[in-house]
Amino acid sequence: MPNPSSPSLSPVTRLFPTLLLVLTVFGPISMDLYLPVLPALTIELDAATSTAQLTVTACLIGLALGQLIAGPLSDRFGRRGPLYAGVVAYIATSALCALSPNIELLIGARLVQGLAGGVGIVIAQAAGRDVYSGGALIRYYGRMTVIGGFAAIIGPLLGGQLATVTDWRGLFVFLAAIGAVILAAVALAYRETLPPHHRTKGGFAQTGGDFRTLLSNRVFTGAVLVQGFVNAALFAYLSGATYVLQGIYGLTPQQYALAFGLNSAGFMVFGYLAGRAGERWSVTGTLVVGLAMCALGAFGLLASGLFALPLAGVIVSLLIMVSGVAVTTPPATTLALADHPQIAGTASSLLGMARFAFGGASAPLVGIAGAATMLPFGIVTVVSVALAVVAYMTLMTRRGARTVTPESLPERQLTGLDTR
Repeated sequence: MPNPSSPSLSPVTRLFPTLLLVLTVFGPISMDLYLPVLPALTIELDAATSTAQLTVTACLIGLALGQLIAGPLSDRFGRRGPLYAGVVAYIATSALCALSPNIELLIGARLVQGLAGGVGIVIAQAAGRDVYSGGALIRYYGRMTVIGGFAAIIGPLLGGQLATVTDWRGLFVFLAAIGAVILAAVALAYRETLPPHHRTKGGFAQTGGDFRTLLSNRVFTGAVLVQGFVNAALFAYLSGATYVLQGIYGLTPQQYALAFGLNSAGFMVFGYLAGRAGERWSVTGTLVVGLAMCALGAFGLLASGLFALPLAGVIVSLLIMVSGVAVTTPPATTLALADHPQIAGTASSLLGMARFAFGGASAPLVGIAGAATMLPFGIVTVVSVALAVVAYMTLMTRRGARTVTPESLPERQLTGLDTR
């Protein structure tokens, strides 16, 4: 099998793994980049604060639904066509966001922008399954986790810096420009990873059958629920941490940014370590360690809400929980996709949809008792992690999932492309 480091292969081939990782970023960064200018946007469009916040919600819903749609399409028509459509739609809707004269049009454009951004996430996951197997597959999903953590750090920071030289409309122009660069990179570097003879046949009936096949598999369903519930805890953090750390503990915006950066750095580091541990040790053992970390951090947050623990206790608990979510991501993604190479796009779509849908459902619950208490924050995270543990115990331990190692993962190379 050819080695991409060989001088006989073009540099375009060597760009392929990097391009796949970039595809996981441009959707989520659309949600974070403009947050620093959300108040200015609200004033200019003469919108209520709650209505302006729907621009975030719409993007989140779009990211979930976009994966659900793009995954089955990529299994049927190949990865390249849906990817082109998604990136082109992303550029167009980013430009439409920049030109929106009212909040209603902006909300609609943000929904479609999220739909388009979700395509990149699901194609990156599915294409990774097309070309990787065994330990390389786990390592790849570990890198995806690291890139996700990096995007969480860089999005708000980059948005804040751009806000010093442009307004909110300029930020959406910037996103359109990012989409144009990605489109050029796709044209140059993306090679189809799903050949015609491996694609699914049929229409909606086939897609429905694929969904039933996946959801009837206990390990797949367990992995999806585990990822959904731990991401519910993560989105509770993203939604509520600013109120807890600034409103209750009195951190300045700069201090909050440092705390946010610490947790994002923890997410990156532990996501990388999880990929290495799953590759060299045990996939399911790594998943159990991640769940244990999530539980420890969540109970620390609940204790902070019950007994008003010092700030240090909250910071440490957040770091452990967020890092635990990162540790669960590579093994859970591997277990969900490893047994389903023929319908990797459909499997990726359900996994990605669960992450954003469960997260979107949990975020509003954090503020249910107002901004003066963090008890709901602690309860939401504990319940979310507890449900993840229940899903693992009831669905993923009956097939001997504890013993899954890199060597036991199904080998599957759909193409001659070796991108290690």
